[in-house]
Amino acid sequence: MRAIIKTAPEPGASFVSDFPEPEPKEDEVLIEVHAASVCGSDREFYRWGSAAKSFPMQFPRVLGHEGSGVILEVGAAVTSLKAGDRVAIDSHAPCGSCFQCRIGNGHNCDHMRLLGNDLNGVFAERTALPSSMVTRIPDDMPFEIGALLEPAGVAWHAMQRANKQIGANIVLISGCGPIGLLAIEYAKILGAAEVIAIEPNSFRRNLASDRGATTFAPGNDVLEYIQSKYSYRGGVDIVFEVSGASQAYPTLLKALRKGGRLVTIGHPNSPITLDVPRLINKREITVQGIFGRLLWNTWEDLMALIQGGRIDLGSLITDRLPLGELGPVIDMLSGNSNKVVMYPQGLA
Repeated sequence: MRAIIKTAPEPGASFVSDFPEPEPKEDEVLIEVHAASVCGSDREFYRWGSAAKSFPMQFPRVLGHEGSGVILEVGAAVTSLKAGDRVAIDSHAPCGSCFQCRIGNGHNCDHMRLLGNDLNGVFAERTALPSSMVTRIPDDMPFEIGALLEPAGVAWHAMQRANKQIGANIVLISGCGPIGLLAIEYAKILGAAEVIAIEPNSFRRNLASDRGATTFAPGNDVLEYIQSKYSYRGGVDIVFEVSGASQAYPTLLKALRKGGRLVTIGHPNSPITLDVPRLINKREITVQGIFGRLLWNTWEDLMALIQGGRIDLGSLITDRLPLGELGPVIDMLSGNSNKVVMYPQGLA
């Protein structure tokens, strides 16, 4: 079958037409992939940056971790799904038996396997995955929307970890890629008094503005704005860091009021040095990390929001392509593109 594979711990990836067909094990399902969206972390794996090197990988490995499709076959032990089911895929494969899984934190399993890293991913015509990684989607949900549930769920998980206490709060979002843009929309749905966004790319800054955010390029202007407008409360209430840029943290902590909350979503490429006594302890700042989605609570919330017409994930998509060479797609992510979706079965 056709697939995009990583063959060695070095930059690049190969588009091949002869990758072996997957065969589902007894607890797995065979999925015909209909839509696969491209993530910033796929760019890291393609370029083999420092973030990618921190994840062990065996080669060759099919890349891609945001996808949806149709089940073609189920293993002998699978009873909750059947051939013909339309499904979206979570990128985390929890073991189901460790301490974290037993207390309901399967998204943070002690023995986690990741799609496109430990398991062959969705940049292929078909993939075989544990049935625990998939969830059914409504019949009227387009496959491209199903593929976007994974990244959209990250942003919603961030709202859940902020305890959804967004109402009447001033929110600052750093980074306006797809997850940052969704964080803007979610914060507004949850009643934020104002959403402020920082983004260096003018194209994405305009997308954030279109979604109702007050936008700034990185620099002192955002701090001057916050200090002039919200000096009486000492800054913003909640910060969501989505960019993964380590240099963003000093500005974000200066913008945050005493007793505020910092929710970190992006994965910086290098360690961050923080003056914990001065910036965290004495100001009683809460720092909350985010990894993946709550299984499957986040997904159920998100599908309800979509079915209720509260969010339109399709508006994130700027480019639709057949499955092919990954290099040109990676280049698109650095230009005037937002979400790029590939269609392994071909464009309709």
